[in-house]
Amino acid sequence: MSESPYRLAVIVGSVRDGRFGPVVADWFCRQAGQRADLVVDLVDLAHVPAALGGVPGAVAPNEAPFAERIAAADAVVVVTPEYNHSYPGPLKAAIDSVGGQWHAKPVGFVSYGGISGGLRAVEPLRGVFAELHTVTIRETVSFAGAHGCFDAAGEPVDAGPVNRAATAMLDQLGWWAEALRTARAGRPYGS
Repeated sequence: MSESPYRLAVIVGSVRDGRFGPVVADWFCRQAGQRADLVVDLVDLAHVPAALGGVPGAVAPNEAPFAERIAAADAVVVVTPEYNHSYPGPLKAAIDSVGGQWHAKPVGFVSYGGISGGLRAVEPLRGVFAELHTVTIRETVSFAGAHGCFDAAGEPVDAGPVNRAATAMLDQLGWWAEALRTARAGRPYGS
């Protein structure tokens, strides 16, 4: 393992009013924050103009633009709901607003939704990210019936299985982040 932690961007993929994404993303960031091998950057698409149809959102003055945050990341986790058997349109708009910053980086998924746990949103995202020259991670974390999976404090009701799933995904993501960061430093991607 490198002595330098890798930078992990965690993207909240929903911008709807009343969305549940921040609960799931905050839990995941707490899990990731327990690790010494990474530093978390929580990216909420509700503050990304590209995800809001180009309309400037409530971007904090000290918050870097989305493309810069993806460029700075060594790895990305997308926290996505399942809307109508797929992922949210604003998530696609944000993804498409960035180009080469995605190249040669690993991407993991935390999904939530109804009976499928959001996995029907993850599968089409894998194709989108393949086109962007990323490596998607096999391990995922999903919450079926998400609203019933968390208590009022935002903690999973049955933490054991999802905490283990998060650890497995972060372990795999860390391996790829380290390998690809080293590769990008030694030889720029595409050259």
